[in-house]
Amino acid sequence: MEDTVQNRTSQTCIVGLRFQPIGKLYYFDASSFKGIQPDDYVVVETSRGTQLGKIVKFIDNPDRNISSGIKSILRIATPQDLLVRQQWEKREIEAVNECRKKVTDLGLNDVKIVSAEFSLDGSRLLFVYSSEEGEKTDLKSLRRNIQRTYQQSKIEMHLVGPRDVAKTLGGMGACGMECRCCTEFLTEFSPISIKMAKEQGISLTPAEITGMCGRLRCCLVYEYENYLAARKELPKRGKRVITPQGEGKVHYVNPITMSIVVELPEIGKREYLREEVEPWDELEALRRKSQESCLNNNNECNCEKTIPEIT
Repeated sequence: MEDTVQNRTSQTCIVGLRFQPIGKLYYFDASSFKGIQPDDYVVVETSRGTQLGKIVKFIDNPDRNISSGIKSILRIATPQDLLVRQQWEKREIEAVNECRKKVTDLGLNDVKIVSAEFSLDGSRLLFVYSSEEGEKTDLKSLRRNIQRTYQQSKIEMHLVGPRDVAKTLGGMGACGMECRCCTEFLTEFSPISIKMAKEQGISLTPAEITGMCGRLRCCLVYEYENYLAARKELPKRGKRVITPQGEGKVHYVNPITMSIVVELPEIGKREYLREEVEPWDELEALRRKSQESCLNNNNECNCEKTIPEIT
């Protein structure tokens, strides 16, 4: 452990911080602080003001994209900083309730206040909200009303999408798990398309592929690459194949078990592993080639067969 700490202090030390338990990773320079360890809390300056972050990762060999232009850690957090953060968290709940009340009074039915966040010094108060109209929603009157209540803080409003709302609110997932993926381990959202559901043979009814956020479920991407790789090795549905029981047509493809269900004449449907069947078109091509004449234009054999010498 001592050797690791010495190595970190002898060169540029880049750390990854999180400001939320399951939040995005942000990088800062910690080269000026000796003996810093994972799970330590530090104070940094961000675009949202002074914040308290937790070290979750050390970057041993940072590339240019990470190390260039990043800010340095201001200081290691003290017990007083942790206590102040707890006090602000209590006030954040009050701020959310107050802001939701003003939204109702102003008739902003399209606006949903998700959360509130004070900076560590209380100079900024950020409200996270969602709206179907997006940035077109006029929040000037709401901001003025909130500013009168929290005069010591600069009020800011941050628009987020449905996935971020679900991540903040939490709740039970559609699969029955007590926590949704986004609140349990997903730190960033991957692009998801309807093609992923089709490739995995999942029903395209909204109830089957839509999450609690109203968007395509994040879990559709988990096994997508495996399905793509498996389908490259398996014959497609409708293709003719040769099985130990004869020729048949592929009725169903199961990439998980690397098997196919083949419909055979007079036998019915049988399941076979990939190695038990042969593509009909490839065997047919070999058969046709074997029937072609081996004579060239000069009526000479073109097989180039050699007769072994008799010794």
